[in-house]
Amino acid sequence: MPRNRSITLLAVGHACVDVYQGAVASLVPFFVAERAYSYAAVSGIVLAASVLSSVVQPVFGVLTDRWPMPWLMPAGTIVGGVGIALSGLSGSYALTLAFVAVSGIGVAAYHPESARVARIASEGSHSAMGWFSLGGTLGFATAPLLVTAVVATGGLRLSPLLVVPALAGSVLCLPVLRALRKTVGAGSGKAVATATDDKAAFVRLSLAVICRSIVFVGLSTFIALYVQQRPGGSEAAGTAALFVLYIGGAVGSVVGGALADRWDRVTVARWSYLVSVPAVAGIVFVPGPAIFVCLALTSAGLYIPFSLQVTLGQDYLPTRVGTAGGITLGLTVSIGGLASPVVGAVADATSLRTALAPLILMPLLSWLLFRTLPEPGTPKAARPTATATGKAGSETGGAPYGEPAGEVGLDPQVVADDRSDL
Repeated sequence: MPRNRSITLLAVGHACVDVYQGAVASLVPFFVAERAYSYAAVSGIVLAASVLSSVVQPVFGVLTDRWPMPWLMPAGTIVGGVGIALSGLSGSYALTLAFVAVSGIGVAAYHPESARVARIASEGSHSAMGWFSLGGTLGFATAPLLVTAVVATGGLRLSPLLVVPALAGSVLCLPVLRALRKTVGAGSGKAVATATDDKAAFVRLSLAVICRSIVFVGLSTFIALYVQQRPGGSEAAGTAALFVLYIGGAVGSVVGGALADRWDRVTVARWSYLVSVPAVAGIVFVPGPAIFVCLALTSAGLYIPFSLQVTLGQDYLPTRVGTAGGITLGLTVSIGGLASPVVGAVADATSLRTALAPLILMPLLSWLLFRTLPEPGTPKAARPTATATGKAGSETGGAPYGEPAGEVGLDPQVVADDRSDL
């Protein structure tokens, strides 16, 4: 299957999964209206979905490092959709919480393995990985439209219709998995990739991603309200601000991959975070319509490194790419979400502007951390070997996870080792 078609299918499938991450918050107004849930109750629902999903993702990453499980992609997609679809059928708060938690587990199961498969299908192209990330961004952003279109017309009893994207997404990933399997020649010798994990660099990368998550989640939570409160603000202006924040992220996902194909990923991410510092300051302090320009720059600056950080994490932990994907896509996001209540508490005690001002430091910290990060080198290829099954073993004794072809100096045969695990 051509690379572009594979990435397109994976990107659309990614959107079909991530729509369920955005669907939970989109259902909150309907839970309050129909079931009279308190703010504390609906906060518990959102927390159950986001935190459980994010914390469980590294666990699935560890599992897929030991036993590659491509079936988790369609299965996780289905579970994510079924959980949200069932959440509107019972008036029981406990059941609603359970269904939303099940959805979060499904989303968590999908991401580490999909990041690995997308890296293989992209053949080392950072632009292709950018398109894959774009799918998830668009899925999250379109969730409010989907939920409103379904639930606003007939109430929560129509929530089973929300399973449709999951059905579509599970089907879309199947031809990609089949195509990647067919690329492997049976019984041929395979090159063994030898690589060493750079755990210190991965920890610094994770801290940078956490800082990025804090500022983006904080802005997405409060920017609509902040714009409404400014002189001349309105509800429409607040909605427009949130839209700009999401669209800028979509653009940044694609631009980041294209830039990294020309320059190295660390350099691109470093400059993106540096540009984000004055952009966030402009959101907080610049008066008038210029805030929308600052929002666009901030969103693009925070999303340009997004897919690059995932592949960097995989390169820093070449023997644990599932774990790397689970952490960069999951655990760090949950920590960013946990910071939002702190921002809210400071806003209640002072003002929203005062509460948002510390966010200016977050991209600065990410920039400082990236200044300490190296661009990962290319793993050395050892002599070809063959096992009884025709598949090379890894130096660590676990499942082989070779780097994609297309990286400078990398033997394309290493990719076949990775594909044979599909």
